[in-house]
Order: sequence, then structure tokens, then C-alpha cells
Amino acid sequence: MLNRNGGHIFLGVDDDGNVIGTYRSYIASMKKDFANLCNNPEKIFPTVHLEMKEYSVDDKFVLYIYVYESSDVHKSAGKIFDRNEDGDYDITNNTTLVSNLYIRKSSTYIENKIYPYATLDDLRKDLIEKARQMAINRTANHPWATMNDMELLRSASLYEKDLQTGKVGINLAGILLFGKDEVIASALSYYRTDAILRVKDIDRYDDRDDIKTNLLESYERLVSFIAKHLNDKFYLENNQRINVRDIIARELCVNLLIHREYSNPLPARLIITKDAIITENANKPKNIGYIDLYNYTPYPKNPKLANFFKEIGLADELGSGIKKITKYNKIYTGGIPSFKDDDVFKVIVPLETNKVSLEQEHNLHLDENKEKLYNFIKENGIVTRKEINNFLAPVLKVNNSKDLNNKIRYMLAYLRKNNLIENIGTDKKSQWVIK
Repeated sequence: MLNRNGGHIFLGVDDDGNVIGTYRSYIASMKKDFANLCNNPEKIFPTVHLEMKEYSVDDKFVLYIYVYESSDVHKSAGKIFDRNEDGDYDITNNTTLVSNLYIRKSSTYIENKIYPYATLDDLRKDLIEKARQMAINRTANHPWATMNDMELLRSASLYEKDLQTGKVGINLAGILLFGKDEVIASALSYYRTDAILRVKDIDRYDDRDDIKTNLLESYERLVSFIAKHLNDKFYLENNQRINVRDIIARELCVNLLIHREYSNPLPARLIITKDAIITENANKPKNIGYIDLYNYTPYPKNPKLANFFKEIGLADELGSGIKKITKYNKIYTGGIPSFKDDDVFKVIVPLETNKVSLEQEHNLHLDENKEKLYNFIKENGIVTRKEINNFLAPVLKVNNSKDLNNKIRYMLAYLRKNNLIENIGTDKKSQWVIK
């Protein structure tokens, strides 16, 4: 937990959230042992200060510990552990995972790295002029209109001074946006973005664009790749005719480029298959798991790049990309996209909806109540256990909450076992979607 996103520990509560209590006579010694453990460098290094609090619930005693997200990388008995789903895994000897852990703990954005010997001659002036015109087209009387190239770089925080080191120069964000290809390769030798069409030849590819150029032209090539291989779909919104495919492509490609963790050598990828558009990029995850499309808090991965793309009209406010992709894909294909925040940030945008019946697809017959539950999840996209309980309570006509929970647990387990649904949340805070 210290090495990931923190969390909560309850002693005296079972896996289903039922309070079973702890032995009161042992509480004092448990608190003492826990404090000694947290301050023993042979057990946890660096040591931590965690407090165990005591609560009484229905005359039963519960011990609670809040574990914060530490800024350090902690070792337990000399080994480094990282959490994935409900397990803790020893990653001590995996240099890649250990490196990724240190990157996540770093409060420094890699886009801020200063290259003091880079000059304007290392940048493409035609791209700077292009960005200037895009900003002017978006906002009349934009201040960049009267600035020279160096003033524009300073205004966009692409040329700055590092107050910790005293270095002054063009930062990585500036090089990625405007740098000549050989300059970008010198700064990040592993930098590239892969666009792949994999429809007929699923083992290799049907078409591919290996992109190793600046972000502005990378964006254009990615959008063109999607336009080349996917059909248009026009839609009338506020009496204006819009191209839904192009909106989805824009948001996907911008998110792929500006939210990538550039200190990680993993190439960013855009893959078009028969069933979906998939994007993958290296990432510093904030909250591991699938993003709740209706309740999430966005945060900037590369704020300078995000602000620049917003300035030239290719991005909107933070977090709008997920909303737009979800909204317009319902129009484009009817499918609901998924966004998974992990060491590799993965987006799946379905390109078709399933129009066959459950019996046709799974050779499976559901009783009336299970089919109602399946359709409820399908129609709502993502549903919580509480929403399922509220929906099924009048259907099942069960007054006892324990019996209701048992019946619903059985129905969910049956649908899950037959690969109809999956839980993209946690065991305690489940969120159910169609698989």
C-alpha cells in the first residue's frame, strides 16, 4: 500500500464487510506490536508512522489503520513489493518494475527536463509558425501573434529556468513539440509511436505507420491513420453537421500523446482491429484499475504539453477527452469504451455492438431474473452493487436484506462464470460491466 496508492486496513471486519470484532484483551498488545513493526528498519525501510485507531461497532471492537501513499519506495524485510489487484508481489529482482516504481514516486515531470545546449537552430521554425497560426485561428488577438519565436517558447513554458539546478534552456516538452527528428532522437533515443491495422493479418499487421517525429506531426499522422481505415459517420448536433469518427480520433490521439510517460521506453501504440480501436501508452498510474466514466477526478500527466495542445485548439479542459470519447462512440457504434489506469494506460473503443442474442452467442439459457440483471447492466454501462440491489429488490420480492444479497451474489457469480459480465471495481466496491 505504501508503494502504491495507500489504502485502509480494518481488523475485525471480514471480506464481505461484516463486523466480527477483535479480542479486546489483545488490543493494547496489538497496537504496541504494530508501532514497533512500523519503526523497525529491518522490517520496513524507510520506517513509517502509522496510527492504529480503535472503534466500537455494535459492541464489537474494530481496529483501523489509514495507510497513506508514500513518496518513498519502501522495502519489507529487504525486499520491494508492489500491489496488483488484491495481491502483493515481490519485484526486487525485476529492474523494469522497480524503475517504474521509482518513476511513479518522483514528483518531477519528465517534460520539465532542461537541455541547456539546445538552441532555436535545433527546432523547426515552420512548426513554431504553424502553432502560432493555430492559436491565432482559435483566439483572435492571441498574444503569440506579436511574439518572436523565443518569446513564444517562454510564454508556453517551453524555455525556462530550473530553480533547483540553475539550468536554463529548452525543455523536453519544447523539443518534443518543435524539435527536428534527429534532435528528438538524441534527447529520447527510444521515442516512437506505432500505428497498426490488424484486421486480416492478426499475427502481424495489414498496415503500419512507425512514427518518430514531433508531436504535432505525430498527431496528424495518427488521425490520418484512423481516417484511412475507419468509415465516416456524420451527426447533426446543435444544427451543425459533425464527423463523429474524427472527434473520437482527435481525442484518442491527443490523449495518447500528451498523457504518455516519456521517461519510460515503452512505445505508444494505436491499434485498429476488427472489433476496436486500442491505445496503449506508458503511464504513472494514480488509481490502479478501470476509470469510472461517471465519477472520476482527472489529473495532468504532462501539464505543459496539455496546456500547449489546449492553446492551439487540439485539446479542451482536463478530463474532457474521456467524456467526449464515451459520448460520441455511443453515436458512432453504440459501444461503451473502457479506460484502464495502470503502468500501461489502455483505452479500448469498441467498433461494433453485439446484436446477437445471449443464447446465440453463449449457447446459454438464462431464467427471467438473470436476463433482467444482464440487460440492466448492458443498458447502463457500468453499475454498482448498490444499484443492482435497488433494481432487483422489487423484482425478487425479498424483504430480508441477507437473503437479497445472497440471491444477487449467486446471480452475479453465475453470469460471471459464463463470461457474460465482469467486475472492473474491487471486491468491496464492485462495478459490473458487460464482458
